[in-house]
Amino acid sequence: MCLVALAFRHHPDYPLVVVANRDEYYDRPAQVARFWDDHPHILGGRDDEAGGTWFGVDRRGRWATVTNYRGGALGANARSRGDLPVNFLRAASTPATYAESVLAEAHRFRGFSLLAGTPEHLVYCTNQNASVQVLEPGIYTLSNDVLDTPWPKAEYARRMLTAVLDQPDAPALDRLLAILGSREQFPDAHLPDTGIGLEMERVLSAPFIVSDSYGTRCTTALLMHRDGAVHFAEQSYRRGRATERRDYRFQREAADA
Repeated sequence: MCLVALAFRHHPDYPLVVVANRDEYYDRPAQVARFWDDHPHILGGRDDEAGGTWFGVDRRGRWATVTNYRGGALGANARSRGDLPVNFLRAASTPATYAESVLAEAHRFRGFSLLAGTPEHLVYCTNQNASVQVLEPGIYTLSNDVLDTPWPKAEYARRMLTAVLDQPDAPALDRLLAILGSREQFPDAHLPDTGIGLEMERVLSAPFIVSDSYGTRCTTALLMHRDGAVHFAEQSYRRGRATERRDYRFQREAADA
């Protein structure tokens, strides 16, 4: 389970602003964000079990994130959803072309939602339907349903990101990392029914999840400035306690001709 809030071509100076929580079982091993040894242009955390990522960016300014679709069929031989962002970051195709190729084999994956793009172009696709959505400028949220499903924590994330962007000064990584930190659970009457039972719906309703075995493992913030500057930060957590933080800044490189 995850939570993403983003502003695409909404801020006059930052065509892309993203903040995301990654929720996972505490005992699933993963690496903190870094540039990868086997793909040195890719920056992101890495799942040690399957080798993919939940959120990544590259030196060209391409970025992608994937969430799982709650309630989807599992499929014993399904491919890892973490491959979807990685393959986009390795590719040279446009976001829309890549998303079309993903949908052509979407049946091979468990339920997913994928955001993939650049500061100029952003697309969304899911294997819950067969169309690629080319996103217009605006503020969007994504959790474990389709894009902009108004779950309480998604609407909370939208409000918090909007409040940051409405400030007269530039959005800062510190403020972005903080906006998804609420551990408050929402009233039962506002919770979705996704087939996991009311007790688990309550646990997962918080923007920042803490439980005995599962919770928010990291928060990622990404800023891309119109001058090509890319700012990336990842704050890691261990059972709800902040641990390591990683910050990266670089200038966007031109895509290969």
